[in-house]
Amino acid sequence: MVALLALATALLWGLADFGGGLLTRRIPAATVVVASQAIAAVVLGVIVIATSAWREAGPQLWYAVAAGAVGPVALLCFYRALALGPMGVVSPLGSVGVAVPVCLGLLLGERPGVLQFAGIGVAVAGIVLAGGPELRGAPVQRQAIALTLTAAFGFGAVMALIAEASSTVTGLFLSLFVQRVTNVVIGAAALCVSVRRGGRALPQEGGMRVIRAAFLPLAFVGLADVAANGLYALAAQAGPVTVAAVLANLYPVVTVLAALVLLRERLRVIQATGAGLALVGTVLLATG
Repeated sequence: MVALLALATALLWGLADFGGGLLTRRIPAATVVVASQAIAAVVLGVIVIATSAWREAGPQLWYAVAAGAVGPVALLCFYRALALGPMGVVSPLGSVGVAVPVCLGLLLGERPGVLQFAGIGVAVAGIVLAGGPELRGAPVQRQAIALTLTAAFGFGAVMALIAEASSTVTGLFLSLFVQRVTNVVIGAAALCVSVRRGGRALPQEGGMRVIRAAFLPLAFVGLADVAANGLYALAAQAGPVTVAAVLANLYPVVTVLAALVLLRERLRVIQATGAGLALVGTVLLATG
């Protein structure tokens, strides 16, 4: 069950990243984040009211607030690092955030078996290689490395925090709603700062018309992301966090494969090797 939930998380996160990446080609990244999360917040708000999940409000919601505050900051750091590049280094390096929930699980006393430890190592190596790291080329700026590591830590922290935000399904709806509302508030504030500094909130060509036309893709990105968060929380509660976190972090492989199938992008040898290692690691984790 843990493996299935975590792999479903990876699938949804990977597709959400793929969709978000396509949208940022036409719409400013901060606007994509705010709009997609706002749609998810509205849907979750309806679910919270329909299920009376608001009755489960308690101190644990602060975990959701913290996750909602960290998430947009991590995303903005990651986008900035991608802009500084090279992307072939920044993208796979961002996946090292898996170390946060894995280390937390070990500190809490989890002790994976030998096969699972081997699976963790193989899967993490596969995740990094699937991003297609550039082994040669221009040197990476220190700022890009610092921003990427900050983003990676943030991504890992969000995984750890949301897993602690609730212990029931209805409570999870409320936690995810609070997380999304916080995401929108923090993201909107960052967008306002960007606009004041000369950035753009709307596409240069088409403006608001482009945003309206992209409503369904934005909704997919936001809802896929929130569903992935929910499934990961369930996976982390159902079994070892060390296993759930590594399997959920296979999402870069999904993104790469989606680009291969839908955009006909060519898979480099190093990426194919990474995808294969990730698959082997998944099997070891699931059977360990």
